[in-house]
Amino acid sequence: MSIRRLLAFCAFSLCAVSVFGQADTANRTAGMWVGVQAWTFTQFTTMEAIEKVAAAGGTNIELFPGQALGKEFPGVRVGPGMDPAATAGLKRQLAKFGVSVVAYGVAGIDKNEAEARKLFAWAKSLGIGIINTESTDAIDTIDKMVKEFDIRVGFHDHPKTSDANYKMWNPQYILDLVKSHDRRIGSCADTGHWVRSGIKPIDALRILRGRVISCHLKDLNVFSADGHDVPFGSGVSEVPKILDELYRQGFKGSVSVEYEYHMDNSLPEVAQCLGFVRGYLAGRRF
Repeated sequence: MSIRRLLAFCAFSLCAVSVFGQADTANRTAGMWVGVQAWTFTQFTTMEAIEKVAAAGGTNIELFPGQALGKEFPGVRVGPGMDPAATAGLKRQLAKFGVSVVAYGVAGIDKNEAEARKLFAWAKSLGIGIINTESTDAIDTIDKMVKEFDIRVGFHDHPKTSDANYKMWNPQYILDLVKSHDRRIGSCADTGHWVRSGIKPIDALRILRGRVISCHLKDLNVFSADGHDVPFGSGVSEVPKILDELYRQGFKGSVSVEYEYHMDNSLPEVAQCLGFVRGYLAGRRF
């Protein structure tokens, strides 16, 4: 390669990193962004959560809306309302620990296009590739935003309740909601909440085939509404089958470890979960 062509290639590479953002340059495992949902460390600040993700061996994070940013930014919460100085501080912390922010959620998305655009523009400025939400009433606005910003949106499920109006737990409801919309809109598959709703995650993923945008990956100790998180592979959620199915579907989204047990000292279990996912995917011959 000539010196001129080498310099041109280097210039393009630097440009690509600055234009395409963190999500496009983040580490992938078997095509997936494997990382941690910041809610896992909700008892800490976002700055501390980033450090903990790195300590657990992670390189990707899904930011959680409203989490306190850090002690050096009193009163600042993560989200589009952050001022430029706070956003710059967040970027410095991510760079310091080698962590990429690939997703954001679970976030409210306003039906008003101008308000929704503020969220999507802020996410784009951080290189975020996925926003997770439960704002079903804003789906027409979301359809416009994913086209404008090329950011994917996943509809997240919480557990089934006695409230008949809450339908997000049902994968068929999510599929019916999104199937006539842009294919960048789909499911944020929370596997733990499916188990709590009496649904096998592998069955839900097959219903949503081709429309899974992101995943909050959990393994529960029992198949019950009262189940709690355990290290991957030791529970009832069939995490290997989940990973196999995601791969078969050509899934290219975020897989966020979300560990909601021992939350004041969950780092060892989070590291174990991350290691399980990476080790399993690396060891498979798909």
